[in-house]
Amino acid sequence: MDTTDRLASRTTAVRLPRPLTGLLRSCHPGPVAAVTALVAALGAGAGLGGGRCALVASAVLAGQLSVGWCNDAFDARRDADAARPGKPVALGAVGAGTVWGAAFTGLALCALLSFACGAAAGSAHLAGVLAAWAYNLKLKETVLSWLPYAVGFGSLPCLVALSLPGHPWPAWWAVAAGALLGVAAHLGDVLPDIEADLRAGIRGLPQRWGEARARRLLPLPLLAATAVLLLGPRASGEPGPPALLVAVALCAVVLATACAAPRPVRTWRKAALAGTVAVAAADVALLLAQGTSIA
Repeated sequence: MDTTDRLASRTTAVRLPRPLTGLLRSCHPGPVAAVTALVAALGAGAGLGGGRCALVASAVLAGQLSVGWCNDAFDARRDADAARPGKPVALGAVGAGTVWGAAFTGLALCALLSFACGAAAGSAHLAGVLAAWAYNLKLKETVLSWLPYAVGFGSLPCLVALSLPGHPWPAWWAVAAGALLGVAAHLGDVLPDIEADLRAGIRGLPQRWGEARARRLLPLPLLAATAVLLLGPRASGEPGPPALLVAVALCAVVLATACAAPRPVRTWRKAALAGTVAVAAADVALLLAQGTSIA
């Protein structure tokens, strides 16, 4: 190794994040924050008190952290082979063992916090988190890759409703909308990596469809979720939402559709997922504004 190579090696080493920073970055902080914030808002709108709402949000935060760390630790070699950006474990910024330890710690904390909300609430939420772990460890490679997302997102309104006084069951339309948003999140999340996944032998449902088809189909579960939230409460005898809220929800779907459209290489690679989160936020705002109970 000549002097230039040694200097380049040192520069790379210096620029790597510290282990704590790498650990934080490897948890998928954007989705973790988004899901936790949306569930906290849903809980507040459902009538959970401040302490109870904080408990639910903490359980969701711990679960999402565990899922993100599990994903990066398990996929470290694949991420390195595919040269995926923003993967601290693959870059050597933090050890896989450290991230695995954080993942199992988060899972244990998630179980404690979830069951503190009640046996039914804890069982429902933990089932969703374990489904996400199953996705990371195996199901992402199968035609059932969409199922853990549907179960995981569908479990969130269950956690909120079952944490209310009396532990009521959630409304069917709330669970259905959550599951549909989960399927959309799956499509949006894997879109940037479909070609690399296929080279690595990962053949989940979107990979089997191919990138172009997955992009075209992404708006369908978003539209379906919004339709369920617009029509489900009315079918249950509750008042329909104001026209303005309907327009906001549909605009969010249009935004997500635009984010999923084919773009030049330099476009933000997670734009489709961000668009899906925007629809989920609009849907939660729709429920909160019209005062619809999810239980």
